[in-house]
Parts: sequence; structure tokens; C-alpha cells
Amino acid sequence: MAVNELFAQLHEVVAAPKKQLDKYLAEGKKVVAVAPVYTPQEIIHSMGLVPMGVWGADMEINEAKKYYPAFICSVMQTILELGIKGEYDGVSAIVIPSLCDSLKTLGQNWKYAVKGIPFVPMTYPQNRKPAYGVKFTRDGYLRVIRDLEAATGAHFSEFALAESNKIYNEHNAVMREFAEIAADAEITAAQRSDVFKSAWFMLPEEHTAIVKQINEELKKGPKAEGKVRVLVSGILADSPSLLQIFDENGIKVVFDDVAHESRQYRTDVPDMANPVDALAHKFADMDNCTLLYDKDKKRVDYIIEQAKKHDAKGVIVLMTKFCDPEEFDYVPIKRACDAAGLMNLNIEVDRQMVNYEQANTMIQAFKEMF
Repeated sequence: MAVNELFAQLHEVVAAPKKQLDKYLAEGKKVVAVAPVYTPQEIIHSMGLVPMGVWGADMEINEAKKYYPAFICSVMQTILELGIKGEYDGVSAIVIPSLCDSLKTLGQNWKYAVKGIPFVPMTYPQNRKPAYGVKFTRDGYLRVIRDLEAATGAHFSEFALAESNKIYNEHNAVMREFAEIAADAEITAAQRSDVFKSAWFMLPEEHTAIVKQINEELKKGPKAEGKVRVLVSGILADSPSLLQIFDENGIKVVFDDVAHESRQYRTDVPDMANPVDALAHKFADMDNCTLLYDKDKKRVDYIIEQAKKHDAKGVIVLMTKFCDPEEFDYVPIKRACDAAGLMNLNIEVDRQMVNYEQANTMIQAFKEMF
């Protein structure tokens, strides 16, 4: 299959996730919604359930305003808005982690606003690396298993989880390979985004099969030339309007530090005798993310290292409005970019934004600096 046909196939999934949900339900599968940022999808998958990402949508917020103030992350608000409006009807449960203050409130508000879909909490420890942190994470996973069994009637087995861990590790490897190939391939920012975003709405084995084909086709295809090479960082980078501006201005995303994208695929489940223990150690091994405790801010060094490795000329930070963890990290990122001789641009993004003209002007000026 031609690479453009494969991209079109993934774009169709991205454009109509409700259609994808209906497809799985029609096949007799039960679907479990997974909220940002790190949910134990391996556990859900191992129980014969379909994990499906919920990251909100670009839309006007009405009903969720009854539960949230205006000055809170629009990702959380639009997830709740979609839940209230019945867009997730048919889902058997939703798993919501507690990695930031907004996520903690999402779970509590969900219980009252969307009574038809059970809320399953996943409480992660701040100190994830010590033995007691790993144990805390493991206990959290065991609670998720019990809650999912009660909500869906599915059954858990360690053997099935071990197999799912392997499936997700393979998907991680294929997605990491795609990110590297896409750095030099002639593809648009929108096509790159579709590959990452579609993964949230598909079973990993189905998505892996398509991305493997894309990788092989891109290896044989032309290389991108004459583009402004950038590293993009943030929580979300999926706005069609903003991606169009990138493409119109010749902005080439050569790597990302985006929670919705590559951050998901950096860390594999280690090979251990007990698959639940292995999954807990995976979380302990994760780093370089605003939502993971890091007093040394190693993420800043990671961004600079990856920008240099991929020959990026600048770093574009897509700052999700009212996201405190991201805002706290921006100052050291800017300082590090200045010290490394990398151009830096900070663009505020929001799920309710309809006009990106200011961003367009900023990107045009950014491009002219090279």
C-alpha cells in the first residue's frame, strides 16, 4: 500500500474517533477510556478490553463550566464536556491518573457529572524510583485491576499481561523508529501528528502493523530539504490549524518532547518474572516529563541533547494554557536554549482556540531568523 494511503487511513481514525469506538463496540469488544498522561494500558489490553485515549477536543465549553473555573487546563474541561454530552457513551469505564492537580479534580468531577461511566482512579507516587515508590505503583495497578474487573466483568491473568507487555514494547519500538525516520522524511507536520494521534484510538497491534509499513515506505522515499528544523515540546501538538501553519511556513518537526506523542514511547516494560512488578518498574524508569517529579530538571538537558542530535535549529514550546507544570519548566528551557545557541519560541495553545493568526505571525518571524 502506498504511503499516502496509509497516512489517509490513520487520518480517518483521527478525524472520527467516535466511529472507531462504534467499530470496536460492534465487534463485541468492551472499551475503556484512558485519560492523560500515563495510564496502564497494558493491563487494560491484557484483560481483553480496548484502551482508547481521551484528550478532549477543540470545542466550545459549556456544561463543564458548572464543575470547573475558567482558569484550568482546557484538556480536562473538554474531556468532561464530551463525557457530559454523551460522546463516550458505550465506554465501560474511564481510568484517570493523578499526575497533576487538574487530573485529580477531573476524576472527582467525573463521578458526579458522568454517572453512566465508572471512574477508575490510578494514583501514582511522586517518589516513583525508590522501592517504596515502586510498591505504591504496584498496589495502584492492583486496585485498577480490581476496579476494572468489577466495572467490565473481564478477568485478569498474569500470563495475558506478560503478552500485552510485549505487544506494547513492540509498539514503542516501532513508534520510536517512526520518530527517527520522520525527522528526515518528506512528510508534513499534519501527517506526523496523525501517526501519533491515531495510536490513541486503535489497538496497539493494529497500529503497529500500519506504522511498520509507513516506516518501510518512508525509508525508500525522498528526504526533506529546505525546511526549518525544530524540536516541539508541550502537552499537545495536534491542532489542525497550527499544524497547517507549520506546513505553510516550512517548519519541519524533527523530534518532539510532547506528552501526547513521543513521551509515551520512551520507556519499555522491563523483562521480569512478575509482569505487574515489571509494569511498576516501567513507571519508575520514566523520566524527562513535566508531570513526573524531577527536582534536577533533567528534562531541560534532554531537550537540548535531542535538539542537537536531530540538527534542530530551534525549539518551539507549545504551552498549554493554565498548565502549571509546563509553565514552571519554561524558564529553564529558555535559558538552556539561549546558552546552546538555539532559537526558542513559546506559543500558547488551548482547546478553545479558533484563531491562530498571532501564532502564524510569530512563526513567520521565527522562520525569518534563519
